[in-house]
Amino acid sequence: MTDTLPLQTPPAQTAPAPAIEIDRFDFYYGAFQALHEITLTMPVGQVTALIGPSGCGKSTLLRCLNRMNDLVLGARIGAGEVRIHGTNIYGNEIDPIELRKKVGMVFQKSNPFPKSIYENVIYGLRLQGRKKRAELDEVVERSLRGAALWDEVKDRLHTSGLSLSGGQQQRLCIARAIAVEPEILLMDEPCSALDPVATSKVEELIFDLKKQYTIVIVTHNMQQAGRCSDYTGFFYLGRLVELDRTEKIFTNPSQKQTEDYITGRFG
Repeated sequence: MTDTLPLQTPPAQTAPAPAIEIDRFDFYYGAFQALHEITLTMPVGQVTALIGPSGCGKSTLLRCLNRMNDLVLGARIGAGEVRIHGTNIYGNEIDPIELRKKVGMVFQKSNPFPKSIYENVIYGLRLQGRKKRAELDEVVERSLRGAALWDEVKDRLHTSGLSLSGGQQQRLCIARAIAVEPEILLMDEPCSALDPVATSKVEELIFDLKKQYTIVIVTHNMQQAGRCSDYTGFFYLGRLVELDRTEKIFTNPSQKQTEDYITGRFG
């Protein structure tokens, strides 16, 4: 009689840990309810795209993740929580300025400051009081390399950031955002004002950046969401209709409303 080895059960695949957890979250602009009971999880080291027609709440939600909406008169949360790495960011003990160091943001329209490329990148570090030239030089090179811009500007770091092309300006803004070493990077329509070549470079950059950051991107471009993201959430009228792996959302969505939007029946 020969001994037989027990069958080995393959280890279960574990889902990535959550970076962002949103639990039954309501948000208002004055009396208008912009978000209704949003519940979703965004995993660490993944790209989550938020899609949906204009005015559906996706940019509002994005700005709730670093409390940018605190700056809007009449904006307020209703019920629910937004947790980043387990901490409710709307808790009384949370300093929004400290939060924004950990949750960087790149806006729809590139907005370099009227300063040199070098000073644009280190602007956040200057605000923190960091002055050592060697340290700042290292951060500038690291950040510009991270934004795939170093080779294009390394010989003109002290020329104005406004002298760059639109695509380069957007990558400069990405370099500025990552210079302070955030954990999460928010992108609100980062390619909407760019030509196809510049858009392609930013999309390649997003793919590289997710090795270091959790990324949330709002986009009207469904092809871009399909190319760039691991997960996609579809929003409509302030509600999350569906969130799933991007390939499933675009090939076999669970909700007919999602399918109708993806296939262009409305939106």
